[in-house]
Amino acid sequence: MDRLLPPSLRAWLGLIAALAALVVVGVGGLYADQGEPGRVDRWIIEPTADSVRPPWRYVALTIDFLGEPAGAAMLVVAAVTGCLLLRRPRAAVLVVVGVGVTVGTARLLKHLVGRTIHGPGNLSYPSGHTAFLTALALVAALLATGRLGLGRTAGTSLVMGAPLVAGGAMGWAQVALGAHYPTDVLGGWCTALAVIPATAWLVDRIADRQADRQADRLADAGRQARR
Repeated sequence: MDRLLPPSLRAWLGLIAALAALVVVGVGGLYADQGEPGRVDRWIIEPTADSVRPPWRYVALTIDFLGEPAGAAMLVVAAVTGCLLLRRPRAAVLVVVGVGVTVGTARLLKHLVGRTIHGPGNLSYPSGHTAFLTALALVAALLATGRLGLGRTAGTSLVMGAPLVAGGAMGWAQVALGAHYPTDVLGGWCTALAVIPATAWLVDRIADRQADRQADRLADAGRQARR
């Protein structure tokens, strides 16, 4: 079966998703309706002014582009194409549905939390760019774990390492360009960690049910043919 969640990682990912959801809610409640950096944000970096200069600014802008509509669309199309070429239709569904739900959740949370940066109207929590790239990296890691048949240790390392690197890179770019507070980045990262495992579990469950029904229909057709 082309399951998205390996049995060896299912419980572990469920725990991570639950903890991530608590972080998203807790940080969001802490900074709701605020328009300035918190103590943690100031301790890391002053995020309301560009803090990186060329050539690293160009690197940050390039990474940021991957979260913009055009860049994100290219990544999603490439990911779906790769999944289909590898004959992993569930992973292709997760790319579209899981990443879409992640971005949609981040946008909804922005309006619910109401945190702003650079004045009213610029909603900042959580970082949608960070949520998007983290979600895509997590889907890719789940696909690779299943494709390579990795065990619990190697699979956990990949599933946590890939979104950490992707989310860290995008988060750095967002803070460096003054687009988000560091805690916004944390919220975006945790949003992806909460949404993708839950969506993957749901896709697996629906696909397994459809496969079972198809198998039952084939079995019934075989019995009728033998009569």
